[in-house]
Amino acid sequence: MSSLLNKSESHVTPSPLHTESNQNQDISSLQITIQPLDNGITDPNSYHGSGRAQWLRAAILGAIDGIVSVASIMIGVGAANASNKAMLVSGLAGLVAGACSMAIGELVSVYTQYDAEVAQMERRKRESGEEPGDEEMGNLPSPTRAALASFLAFAIGALLPVLAGGFIHAQWVRIVAVCVVSSLALVGFGAASAVLGDAHVVKSTLRVLIGGWLAMFFTYGVVKAFDVAFGIKELSS
Repeated sequence: MSSLLNKSESHVTPSPLHTESNQNQDISSLQITIQPLDNGITDPNSYHGSGRAQWLRAAILGAIDGIVSVASIMIGVGAANASNKAMLVSGLAGLVAGACSMAIGELVSVYTQYDAEVAQMERRKRESGEEPGDEEMGNLPSPTRAALASFLAFAIGALLPVLAGGFIHAQWVRIVAVCVVSSLALVGFGAASAVLGDAHVVKSTLRVLIGGWLAMFFTYGVVKAFDVAFGIKELSS
């Protein structure tokens, strides 16, 4: 009787070799599907379209910088009871200085990117003997074009507050005109930047507008406090 039980137990319990063989069969029966990774944009038209959108958005942001910077300068000068000539001259000076600063900064930045990409091409050429293609060379960034775009974008944005308040004689009308025109311009450019960046239009526009207001009001407050403390002499017209 015990021998029968032993035979029955030996028949029910699988051996380790038998179990491992079944597992190998199960693993070998699995089908593994490997799909290629999407490492880039396959449609060159969509790549160039996104590139143009990025350039346009960068130009809009440059215009916003011009609006906020020059409007803040003009309002700060207006806080010291200066004449409209002083406010106009300060606005023009801020326009030229800011546009040049933007252009030089963009020139240096893009030249750094250009040098890095050219160095990478030369290294690949030394290692594999592969010559860079015409399309690859055509996609290199242009430092001079980027600098010119930044200069124009800042100047266009800065020109709005200059025209709005540079030719008005009444002090408070001047300041209000600069604030109103600059605020409307910030709303327009902020909304355009949000659309190009696929962001929430209302939230992005409010951030741009509130940031511009803070810059203008802070500049006005600092210059006004300095005027009260030290008595800045009003410039004659």
